Amino acid sequence: MIQWVSLGSGPRPVPQPVATPLVWATAFGGAMALVAVLNALVGTDRPGLALAALSLLSALLGVYARFIAAPGTAALCWLFLNGFAIPPAGVLTWANPRDTFWLVCLLTAALTGTTLARLLQARAAYRRLTTAHPDPTPEPPDWPHTL
Repeated sequence: MIQWVSLGSGPRPVPQPVATPLVWATAFGGAMALVAVLNALVGTDRPGLALAALSLLSALLGVYARFIAAPGTAALCWLFLNGFAIPPAGVLTWANPRDTFWLVCLLTAALTGTTLARLLQARAAYRRLTTAHPDPTPEPPDWPHTL
């Protein structure tokens, strides 16, 4: 008799990342909330603090995301940084050296978070797989059998 068995059953050694649209939705909402809180507490005259906070948000989102989500996460955080964290609020501008640096910082943070998470998960999976000891096999009997 043939018995069909699903190959995907059982515990997975490495957890699956979160879906990219969910990461981007979280980046959109998180960046909006973070910039709003920073503008209320500090004001719009400290974009370095906003960049650091949004880079931390990008890195944290990168921990749960796929590599393909990093550019979109960085772009969404940059839109809120450029549009609302620097004066004039609500106006997107492009100052070549500054905005290029900001995009690189945000993208690096997202990629660093994703890379770090993948390395730690792979290391944990390797340890789980290598610490499992197989059942001991019985010794073969001596040849020829002696009674």
